[in-house]
Amino acid sequence: MRPRPRGATADEVEPLLPNMAETPYAPLKSSFARSYQAGDSILHELNRTLDRALKEGKLLDVARGIKQTVETLSQMPVHITVTGNSGNGMSSFINALRIIGHEEDDSAPTGVVRTTQTRAKYSSSHFPSVILWDLPGLGATAQTIDNYREEMEFSMYDIFIIIASEQFSSNHVNLAKVIQEMGKRFYIVWTKLDRDLRPHAHSETQLIQNIRVNIQKELQKERVNVPPIFLVSSLDPLLYDFPMLRDTLHKDLSNIRCHGPLSTLSSTFEKIIDARVASLRERIDEGCSEHPLSVRDDEDMRECLKAYRLKFGVHDESLEQVAQSMGTVVQEYKADMKSQTLYTLRRGDWRLRLMTCAFVNGFFRVLKCLLCLGCCVRCCVRCFRRMKYKRVLLLVAQDTKTILEKILKDSISPPQI
Repeated sequence: MRPRPRGATADEVEPLLPNMAETPYAPLKSSFARSYQAGDSILHELNRTLDRALKEGKLLDVARGIKQTVETLSQMPVHITVTGNSGNGMSSFINALRIIGHEEDDSAPTGVVRTTQTRAKYSSSHFPSVILWDLPGLGATAQTIDNYREEMEFSMYDIFIIIASEQFSSNHVNLAKVIQEMGKRFYIVWTKLDRDLRPHAHSETQLIQNIRVNIQKELQKERVNVPPIFLVSSLDPLLYDFPMLRDTLHKDLSNIRCHGPLSTLSSTFEKIIDARVASLRERIDEGCSEHPLSVRDDEDMRECLKAYRLKFGVHDESLEQVAQSMGTVVQEYKADMKSQTLYTLRRGDWRLRLMTCAFVNGFFRVLKCLLCLGCCVRCCVRCFRRMKYKRVLLLVAQDTKTILEKILKDSISPPQI
């Protein structure tokens, strides 16, 4: 039978890292908590290094630090548990997920009678640094869902896989309800699909649709948000929804390990960049003589732009180094930059374009000729010049945040070139 793909269900400076896409059935709060706590000591030291590198405009050091963080966090263990009713084939599913045969030495024991009496843990080369837990079926060790949750230590798991076959019972619904209340990720996996299809009079498509609809209705009765539902055969881990299940699991593992820490780094970078912008704005207002923006003519706006690109580390040489480090081309980082040149800066920002247009510049040249009229005119000219410099500063800061956002994303999912 052929595999069939299944549908899964402040000041103009933008936030550095947008919210990562999450499926609506669980907020992942609890799952992120442990990965964040476990990586807290790693991040504490790295934050100081990254703080210094960003303040010095060393974007390459920032990129290397983020990559190192992601690589370290990617090795952190994640706990996945498989649960359901006794006899639903949980152990067989674990073997299929690991792509090993029942006869192999480290396979989960299976049989027609209940074989899992206590919790057992397994590993898989297909899911590095993941601990797979095979739980006794619900009803094997306790009579209530609350007792089962306590005895099986639900709080220690990051992702739950609820196994069902033949029917989706009240036990399955109660498990889903409890897991949702804990704020954890979970899937529903219907095993033994091959056995369901053999004797059935309905078409394959209709039967699969009926199973999905039934599971959704039972969950919605108890106001449980419908999670990803996968229909598989544990006899063949390459058919039906098994490939999609693995892809979804890999994505959720990446989210659990990296989402919380990356959000923390994002917040750190936001504060550093905003603090630098505030400091440089003050220096513009003070008219500090050593400030790179103490220029006299509009032509020196290019020098102003060059100075800020150097300060924030988004000049051409730095971007070339970052792109090489990230395994991509520099155009990937320059594509959305407004501050490549004074021309692109004006073209990408209507306010700066208005400030530097010929009519406005001509008006202020006339004012310069009238400086002898008094302090009021001189103050007006200086104020307008500062407005332009502050606008350039803001646009370079925006570009810096955009580039850092891309570095974060590329560290999780390296670009293909």
